[in-house]
Amino acid sequence: MLVFYFFAAIVIFLGVTSLLNGFRFSKYVRSELTRAGSNYTPLVSVIAPCRGLEEGLRENLASILAQNYPAYEVVFVSGNAGDPGLRIVNELSQSVGFDSATTTRITIAGEATDSGQKIHNLRAAVSEANPESEVLVFVDTDARPHANWLRSLVASLGDHSIGATTGYRWFVPARGGLASHLRSVWNASIASALGDRGDKNFCWGGSTAIRRATFERLNVSERWRGTVSDDFTLMRILREAELPIQFVPACLIASFGDCGFRELLEFTNRQLKITRVYAPHFWRSVFLGSLLFGLVFFGGVALVVARAALGLSYLLPLALLLIMFSLGAAKSLVRSRAVSLVLVNYQLTPHQGWLAHMTLWPLTSLLYLYNALAAAFSRRIKWRGITYELNSATEAVIISRES
Repeated sequence: MLVFYFFAAIVIFLGVTSLLNGFRFSKYVRSELTRAGSNYTPLVSVIAPCRGLEEGLRENLASILAQNYPAYEVVFVSGNAGDPGLRIVNELSQSVGFDSATTTRITIAGEATDSGQKIHNLRAAVSEANPESEVLVFVDTDARPHANWLRSLVASLGDHSIGATTGYRWFVPARGGLASHLRSVWNASIASALGDRGDKNFCWGGSTAIRRATFERLNVSERWRGTVSDDFTLMRILREAELPIQFVPACLIASFGDCGFRELLEFTNRQLKITRVYAPHFWRSVFLGSLLFGLVFFGGVALVVARAALGLSYLLPLALLLIMFSLGAAKSLVRSRAVSLVLVNYQLTPHQGWLAHMTLWPLTSLLYLYNALAAAFSRRIKWRGITYELNSATEAVIISRES
């Protein structure tokens, strides 16, 4: 029992620290949303890599083309001219209703040989972008940016001391289901790691902007070669150059859709395998934190059940478990309320998903532990139909492709 009490005290201490970080995240989000933005709106090239059809693709692409921004181009890029997603791109590009200042183009990058397919596509698209564009913006086609996303993401880059700006995704289950909600809660804990520390923030490739001059000066395109992670690599390059990454809360993007448990495990395992290769210190933190919490919390549940069955006192360990759970639930509530201020752009109900975030978070700690263990024993990932072996942060080998 003394061993349990000792480690329970550690978990509670970490829970209090995490809750305080949640309040700091909330404070930062609220202050940034009320801060007056700059009028920096240069010509922008938005680069959107496409591969296949996915749930809500038409709505996602339409939102990219309907930004409240003076003038920008969207470069849609795919490795295959027959990609079915490009048909939707062509239909939307030719439809009426989009501002004439928004131009589109399609680039066919061909199959990757020495990099991940997404990296290969991005490098090809950058080379085809309008040479007059001052800013490069990268967006994923499974995200649905609101109308002011581009303006908010670019505005801070008027300050040349900023290396890049970034948003993050927030999964919104369309029909619900346990796996879909678990994915949302799992992902949300990463979002609140962002904040006011530009030297500690990371880039998310689905919503990142960088001045073209900075991109070229740091030789990002060439340093992407051989990699599979655009955002982790860009983060490392910017940190080496001691350039801050500014998190823009207004650029939290909703990603609508559902998943089954197979897709959930594939997605979460892939994220942790990539993390272990490109940011091993993050992986170690996830592994140790989830291992400690899993052993103490779920071990404590087993302890309470066993002591109750034996007729022994269990009130103190039960109280400690309730404190642990309450701290995590409180942080989830604080984080969700802050994010809801951004998601109002999507006409979502203010309390949508709060219950899942407040109750499922202990299960996601077990999921994180499983993901971390999977990453410890394998560097093989499957991403958009392509299987890779991640030999190192600069070498990704393509094992197979689905036709």
